[in-house]
Amino acid sequence: MTVREESFSSNKGEIKLIKIVNKEGAYVILSSFGAGIVEVAVPDRNGKIENVALRYQNPLDYIYDGPNMGKTPGRYANRVAHGKLTIAGKEYQLDYNLPPHHLHGGKDGFSNRNWETEIFENGVRFTLISENGDENYPGELKATVTYRWSEDNELSIDMEAVADAETVVNLTNHTYWNLDGADSGTALHHELKMKASGWLPTDSTQIPTGEIDPVSGTPMDFMEWKEVGKDIRADFEPLKIGKGYDHCWTIDGWEPGVIQKDVVKLRSSKSGRVLSISSDQPGVQVYTGNWLKGSPANCSGKGYEDYDGVAIEMQGFPDAPNQPSFPSQALKPGERYSRHILYRFSR
Repeated sequence: MTVREESFSSNKGEIKLIKIVNKEGAYVILSSFGAGIVEVAVPDRNGKIENVALRYQNPLDYIYDGPNMGKTPGRYANRVAHGKLTIAGKEYQLDYNLPPHHLHGGKDGFSNRNWETEIFENGVRFTLISENGDENYPGELKATVTYRWSEDNELSIDMEAVADAETVVNLTNHTYWNLDGADSGTALHHELKMKASGWLPTDSTQIPTGEIDPVSGTPMDFMEWKEVGKDIRADFEPLKIGKGYDHCWTIDGWEPGVIQKDVVKLRSSKSGRVLSISSDQPGVQVYTGNWLKGSPANCSGKGYEDYDGVAIEMQGFPDAPNQPSFPSQALKPGERYSRHILYRFSR
Protein backbone atom coordinates (compact mmCIF):
# COMPACT_ATOMS: atom_id res chain seq x y z
CA MET A 1 0.00 0.00 0.00
CA THR A 2 1.40 3.39 -0.98
CA VAL A 3 0.17 6.80 0.19
CA ARG A 4 0.81 10.13 -1.55
CA GLU A 5 -0.25 13.61 -0.45
CA GLU A 6 -0.89 16.74 -2.51
CA SER A 7 -1.95 20.19 -1.30
CA PHE A 8 -3.82 23.14 -2.80
CA SER A 9 -4.23 26.65 -1.39
CA SER A 10 -7.76 28.01 -1.00
CA ASN A 11 -9.74 30.59 0.93
CA LYS A 12 -10.72 27.67 3.19
CA GLY A 13 -7.10 26.90 4.01
CA GLU A 14 -4.78 24.28 2.55
CA ILE A 15 -6.81 21.49 0.97
CA LYS A 16 -5.10 18.10 1.17
CA LEU A 17 -5.66 15.30 -1.32
CA ILE A 18 -4.48 11.87 -0.22
CA LYS A 19 -4.06 9.05 -2.75
CA ILE A 20 -3.90 5.47 -1.42
CA VAL A 21 -2.88 2.76 -3.91
CA ASN A 22 -3.10 -0.99 -3.28
CA LYS A 23 -0.95 -3.75 -4.78
CA GLU A 24 -3.33 -4.20 -7.73
CA GLY A 25 -2.97 -0.53 -8.64
CA ALA A 26 -6.55 0.26 -7.60
CA TYR A 27 -6.73 3.45 -5.57
CA VAL A 28 -8.77 6.07 -3.78
CA ILE A 29 -8.23 9.83 -3.55
CA LEU A 30 -9.63 11.48 -0.44
CA SER A 31 -9.94 15.18 0.35
CA SER A 32 -9.69 17.17 3.57
CA PHE A 33 -12.32 19.53 2.16
CA GLY A 34 -15.64 18.09 3.20
CA ALA A 35 -13.90 14.89 4.39
CA GLY A 36 -14.74 13.62 0.93
CA ILE A 37 -14.11 11.00 -1.71
CA VAL A 38 -12.59 12.39 -4.90
CA GLU A 39 -11.83 9.18 -6.81
CA VAL A 40 -12.23 5.43 -6.45
CA ALA A 41 -10.41 3.63 -9.27
CA VAL A 42 -11.14 -0.10 -9.58
CA PRO A 43 -10.85 -2.74 -12.33
CA ASP A 44 -13.60 -3.70 -14.76
CA ARG A 45 -14.20 -7.25 -16.01
CA ASN A 46 -11.16 -6.91 -18.31
CA GLY A 47 -8.89 -5.56 -15.59
CA LYS A 48 -8.99 -1.92 -16.72
CA ILE A 49 -8.62 0.32 -13.67
CA GLU A 50 -10.78 3.42 -13.91
CA ASN A 51 -12.29 6.00 -11.58
CA VAL A 52 -15.99 5.34 -10.86
CA ALA A 53 -16.73 8.30 -8.52
CA LEU A 54 -17.91 11.52 -10.14
CA ARG A 55 -15.39 14.30 -9.54
CA TYR A 56 -14.48 17.86 -10.54
CA GLN A 57 -11.32 18.74 -12.44
CA ASN A 58 -10.49 21.69 -10.15
CA PRO A 59 -10.20 20.94 -6.40
CA LEU A 60 -11.45 24.46 -5.64
CA ASP A 61 -14.79 23.73 -7.34
CA TYR A 62 -15.82 21.60 -4.36
CA ILE A 63 -16.25 24.76 -2.29
CA TYR A 64 -20.00 25.49 -1.95
CA ASP A 65 -20.91 23.17 -4.84
CA GLY A 66 -24.59 22.30 -5.16
CA PRO A 67 -24.23 18.51 -5.66
CA ASN A 68 -22.12 18.01 -2.48
CA MET A 69 -19.86 15.89 -4.68
CA GLY A 70 -18.32 13.03 -2.69
CA LYS A 71 -18.41 14.91 0.61
CA THR A 72 -19.63 14.34 4.19
CA PRO A 73 -22.77 16.42 4.87
CA GLY A 74 -23.52 17.43 8.47
CA ARG A 75 -24.22 18.27 11.21
CA TYR A 76 -27.50 16.78 9.94
CA ALA A 77 -27.47 15.21 6.48
CA ASN A 78 -30.66 15.44 4.39
CA ARG A 79 -33.66 17.60 5.30
CA VAL A 80 -34.96 19.12 8.52
CA ALA A 81 -38.48 20.49 8.06
CA HIS A 82 -38.58 24.29 8.18
CA GLY A 83 -35.17 24.17 9.87
CA LYS A 84 -36.83 23.65 13.25
CA LEU A 85 -35.41 21.57 16.09
CA THR A 86 -36.66 21.13 19.64
CA ILE A 87 -33.96 19.78 21.95
CA ALA A 88 -34.31 19.51 25.72
CA GLY A 89 -37.46 21.65 25.52
CA LYS A 90 -35.79 24.50 23.61
CA GLU A 91 -36.53 25.35 19.99
CA TYR A 92 -33.71 26.09 17.55
CA GLN A 93 -34.07 27.70 14.14
CA LEU A 94 -31.66 26.44 11.49
CA ASP A 95 -30.81 27.96 8.12
CA TYR A 96 -33.36 27.80 5.27
CA ASN A 97 -30.74 26.86 2.69
CA LEU A 98 -33.30 24.81 0.72
CA PRO A 99 -36.35 27.04 1.19
CA PRO A 100 -38.43 26.44 3.19
CA HIS A 101 -36.25 23.70 4.72
CA HIS A 102 -32.76 23.00 6.07
CA LEU A 103 -30.54 20.67 4.00
CA HIS A 104 -27.24 18.91 4.75
CA GLY A 105 -26.33 21.08 7.73
CA GLY A 106 -26.79 24.46 6.06
CA LYS A 107 -24.74 26.56 3.66
CA ASP A 108 -21.66 26.29 5.88
CA GLY A 109 -22.27 22.71 6.94
CA PHE A 110 -19.61 20.05 7.34
CA SER A 111 -19.29 19.45 3.60
CA ASN A 112 -18.02 23.02 3.17
CA ARG A 113 -15.37 22.84 5.90
CA ASN A 114 -11.72 21.94 5.63
CA TRP A 115 -11.12 19.10 8.11
CA GLU A 116 -7.94 18.34 10.03
CA THR A 117 -6.05 15.41 8.48
CA GLU A 118 -4.23 12.44 9.98
CA ILE A 119 -2.70 9.97 7.51
CA PHE A 120 -1.85 6.38 8.42
CA GLU A 121 -0.70 3.27 6.52
CA ASN A 122 -3.91 2.44 4.64
CA GLY A 123 -6.18 5.37 5.35
CA VAL A 124 -6.97 8.85 6.58
CA ARG A 125 -8.78 10.26 9.60
CA PHE A 126 -10.46 13.63 9.18
CA THR A 127 -11.49 15.61 12.28
CA LEU A 128 -13.75 18.64 12.66
CA ILE A 129 -14.74 20.68 15.72
CA SER A 130 -18.19 22.18 15.31
CA GLU A 131 -18.64 24.91 17.90
CA ASN A 132 -21.76 25.43 20.01
CA GLY A 133 -24.17 27.47 17.88
CA ASP A 134 -22.55 26.42 14.61
CA GLU A 135 -25.34 26.86 12.02
CA ASN A 136 -27.53 27.30 15.15
CA TYR A 137 -27.07 23.69 16.31
CA PRO A 138 -26.65 23.37 20.08
CA GLY A 139 -23.54 21.97 21.71
CA GLU A 140 -19.92 21.69 20.66
CA LEU A 141 -19.51 18.56 18.57
CA LYS A 142 -16.31 16.76 17.59
CA ALA A 143 -16.71 14.65 14.45
CA THR A 144 -14.27 12.19 12.90
CA VAL A 145 -14.51 10.43 9.55
CA THR A 146 -12.02 7.61 9.05
CA TYR A 147 -11.43 6.02 5.64
CA ARG A 148 -9.54 2.76 5.09
CA TRP A 149 -8.64 1.25 1.70
CA SER A 150 -7.89 -2.46 1.45
CA GLU A 151 -5.84 -4.70 -0.83
CA ASP A 152 -9.08 -6.31 -2.05
CA ASN A 153 -10.79 -3.07 -3.08
CA GLU A 154 -12.90 -2.33 -0.04
CA LEU A 155 -13.35 1.24 1.17
CA SER A 156 -14.63 1.54 4.74
CA ILE A 157 -15.91 4.68 6.43
CA ASP A 158 -16.21 5.02 10.20
CA MET A 159 -18.12 8.15 11.27
CA GLU A 160 -18.06 9.16 14.93
CA ALA A 161 -19.08 12.15 17.00
CA VAL A 162 -19.25 13.30 20.62
CA ALA A 163 -20.86 16.45 22.02
CA ASP A 164 -20.81 18.44 25.26
CA ALA A 165 -24.56 19.18 25.16
CA GLU A 166 -27.61 17.43 23.76
CA THR A 167 -27.81 17.83 19.99
CA VAL A 168 -28.60 15.87 16.83
CA VAL A 169 -26.25 14.37 14.25
CA ASN A 170 -26.65 12.46 10.99
CA LEU A 171 -23.55 11.80 8.89
CA THR A 172 -23.27 10.07 5.52
CA ASN A 173 -21.22 10.11 2.34
CA HIS A 174 -22.48 11.82 -0.82
CA THR A 175 -20.45 10.20 -3.60
CA TYR A 176 -22.09 9.79 -7.00
CA TRP A 177 -21.24 6.47 -8.65
CA ASN A 178 -20.95 5.56 -12.31
CA LEU A 179 -19.51 2.06 -12.65
CA ASP A 180 -18.67 2.52 -16.34
CA GLY A 181 -16.30 5.36 -15.48
CA ALA A 182 -16.88 8.73 -13.90
CA ASP A 183 -17.26 10.67 -17.17
CA SER A 184 -18.96 7.97 -19.25
CA GLY A 185 -22.46 9.50 -19.39
CA THR A 186 -25.78 8.34 -18.01
CA ALA A 187 -26.00 5.80 -15.19
CA LEU A 188 -29.68 5.04 -15.73
CA HIS A 189 -28.85 1.64 -17.25
CA HIS A 190 -27.13 0.54 -14.03
CA GLU A 191 -29.05 -2.05 -12.02
CA LEU A 192 -29.89 -1.53 -8.36
CA LYS A 193 -30.96 -3.97 -5.65
CA MET A 194 -31.80 -3.12 -2.03
CA LYS A 195 -32.86 -5.02 1.08
CA ALA A 196 -35.57 -2.43 1.64
CA SER A 197 -39.26 -3.33 1.49
CA GLY A 198 -40.35 0.08 2.80
CA TRP A 199 -39.78 3.69 1.83
CA LEU A 200 -40.63 7.10 3.30
CA PRO A 201 -43.37 8.99 1.43
CA THR A 202 -43.01 12.76 1.50
CA ASP A 203 -45.01 15.91 0.92
CA SER A 204 -44.48 18.03 -2.18
CA THR A 205 -41.38 19.63 -0.61
CA GLN A 206 -39.81 16.20 0.06
CA ILE A 207 -40.33 16.18 3.82
CA PRO A 208 -41.35 12.72 5.14
CA THR A 209 -44.95 12.38 6.26
CA GLY A 210 -43.91 10.06 9.10
CA GLU A 211 -45.30 6.95 7.44
CA ILE A 212 -43.47 3.98 5.95
CA ASP A 213 -45.06 2.64 2.78
CA PRO A 214 -44.42 -0.75 1.17
CA VAL A 215 -42.48 -0.68 -2.09
CA SER A 216 -44.39 -3.63 -3.53
CA GLY A 217 -46.31 -2.77 -6.67
CA THR A 218 -44.69 0.68 -7.02
CA PRO A 219 -41.72 2.16 -8.93
CA MET A 220 -39.92 2.24 -5.55
CA ASP A 221 -39.45 -1.53 -5.58
CA PHE A 222 -35.78 -2.52 -5.89
CA MET A 223 -36.03 -5.72 -3.87
CA GLU A 224 -34.77 -7.55 -6.97
CA TRP A 225 -32.34 -6.30 -9.61
CA LYS A 226 -33.87 -3.50 -11.68
CA GLU A 227 -32.49 -0.83 -13.98
CA VAL A 228 -32.29 2.51 -12.20
CA GLY A 229 -34.04 4.23 -15.10
CA LYS A 230 -36.74 1.60 -15.76
CA ASP A 231 -39.49 3.41 -13.84
CA ILE A 232 -37.92 6.82 -13.34
CA ARG A 233 -40.43 8.51 -15.67
CA ALA A 234 -43.43 6.52 -14.46
CA ASP A 235 -46.76 8.22 -13.79
CA PHE A 236 -46.00 8.31 -10.07
CA GLU A 237 -46.22 11.60 -8.21
CA PRO A 238 -43.22 11.09 -5.87
CA LEU A 239 -40.94 10.72 -8.90
CA LYS A 240 -42.41 13.77 -10.60
CA ILE A 241 -41.71 15.98 -7.57
CA GLY A 242 -37.93 15.60 -7.76
CA LYS A 243 -37.56 14.68 -11.45
CA GLY A 244 -36.42 11.21 -10.44
CA TYR A 245 -35.40 9.27 -7.36
CA ASP A 246 -34.46 11.33 -4.31
CA HIS A 247 -36.03 9.26 -1.55
CA CYS A 248 -35.19 7.34 1.60
CA TRP A 249 -35.74 3.60 1.89
CA THR A 250 -35.87 1.74 5.21
CA ILE A 251 -33.41 -1.13 5.65
CA ASP A 252 -35.10 -4.44 6.43
CA GLY A 253 -34.12 -6.00 9.76
CA TRP A 254 -32.22 -2.93 10.93
CA GLU A 255 -30.96 -3.05 14.51
CA PRO A 256 -28.94 -0.26 16.19
CA GLY A 257 -25.22 -0.94 15.98
CA VAL A 258 -25.51 -4.03 13.79
CA ILE A 259 -23.74 -3.93 10.43
CA GLN A 260 -25.79 -5.65 7.75
CA LYS A 261 -23.94 -7.06 4.76
CA ASP A 262 -24.71 -6.05 1.17
CA VAL A 263 -27.88 -4.09 1.94
CA VAL A 264 -27.51 -2.16 -1.32
CA LYS A 265 -25.90 -3.36 -4.55
CA LEU A 266 -25.28 -1.49 -7.80
CA ARG A 267 -23.94 -3.11 -10.97
CA SER A 268 -23.30 -2.38 -14.62
CA SER A 269 -23.45 -5.05 -17.32
CA LYS A 270 -21.35 -2.80 -19.56
CA SER A 271 -18.23 -2.71 -17.36
CA GLY A 272 -18.96 -5.75 -15.21
CA ARG A 273 -18.27 -3.76 -12.04
CA VAL A 274 -20.37 -4.35 -8.93
CA LEU A 275 -20.60 -2.09 -5.87
CA SER A 276 -21.87 -3.78 -2.69
CA ILE A 277 -22.63 -1.65 0.35
CA SER A 278 -22.80 -2.84 3.97
CA SER A 279 -23.84 -0.54 6.82
CA ASP A 280 -25.44 -0.16 10.24
CA GLN A 281 -27.50 2.85 9.12
CA PRO A 282 -31.32 2.53 9.25
CA GLY A 283 -31.96 4.16 5.88
CA VAL A 284 -30.58 4.77 2.42
CA GLN A 285 -31.26 7.87 0.38
CA VAL A 286 -30.92 7.14 -3.33
CA TYR A 287 -30.50 10.23 -5.48
CA THR A 288 -30.20 9.73 -9.23
CA GLY A 289 -28.38 13.01 -9.90
CA ASN A 290 -31.56 14.69 -11.12
CA TRP A 291 -30.01 18.18 -11.02
CA LEU A 292 -26.36 17.57 -11.96
CA LYS A 293 -26.56 19.62 -15.14
CA GLY A 294 -24.60 22.85 -14.75
CA SER A 295 -22.10 21.40 -12.29
CA PRO A 296 -18.40 22.38 -12.51
CA ALA A 297 -16.18 20.83 -15.17
CA ASN A 298 -15.17 17.21 -14.71
CA CYS A 299 -11.89 15.61 -15.78
CA SER A 300 -13.17 15.46 -19.37
CA GLY A 301 -13.43 19.24 -19.34
CA LYS A 302 -17.22 19.44 -19.35
CA GLY A 303 -19.96 19.50 -16.74
CA TYR A 304 -22.03 16.48 -15.80
CA GLU A 305 -25.53 15.98 -17.16
CA ASP A 306 -28.55 14.94 -15.12
CA TYR A 307 -28.49 11.22 -14.21
CA ASP A 308 -24.75 10.78 -14.90
CA GLY A 309 -24.28 9.28 -11.44
CA VAL A 310 -26.19 7.66 -8.59
CA ALA A 311 -25.68 8.79 -4.98
CA ILE A 312 -26.35 6.04 -2.43
CA GLU A 313 -26.37 7.71 0.98
CA MET A 314 -26.50 5.34 3.96
CA GLN A 315 -27.94 7.52 6.74
CA GLY A 316 -30.48 8.17 9.46
CA PHE A 317 -33.96 9.14 8.31
CA PRO A 318 -34.54 12.67 7.01
CA ASP A 319 -36.31 14.96 9.49
CA ALA A 320 -35.99 12.36 12.26
CA PRO A 321 -35.66 15.08 14.96
CA ASN A 322 -39.26 16.09 14.15
CA GLN A 323 -40.60 12.56 13.63
CA PRO A 324 -40.90 10.67 16.97
CA SER A 325 -41.62 7.35 15.24
CA PHE A 326 -38.29 7.42 13.35
CA PRO A 327 -35.02 6.05 14.80
CA SER A 328 -33.57 8.79 17.00
CA GLN A 329 -30.59 10.83 15.83
CA ALA A 330 -30.19 12.55 19.20
CA LEU A 331 -26.74 12.67 20.78
CA LYS A 332 -26.30 13.39 24.48
CA PRO A 333 -23.15 14.19 26.48
CA GLY A 334 -21.32 11.01 27.42
CA GLU A 335 -22.68 9.17 24.36
CA ARG A 336 -20.81 8.40 21.15
CA TYR A 337 -22.39 8.55 17.72
CA SER A 338 -20.83 5.73 15.68
CA ARG A 339 -21.89 4.69 12.17
CA HIS A 340 -20.22 2.57 9.52
CA ILE A 341 -20.31 2.19 5.73
CA LEU A 342 -18.37 -0.34 3.67
CA TYR A 343 -18.08 -0.12 -0.12
CA ARG A 344 -16.88 -3.37 -1.74
CA PHE A 345 -15.96 -3.38 -5.43
CA SER A 346 -15.95 -6.58 -7.47
CA ARG A 347 -16.38 -7.72 -11.06
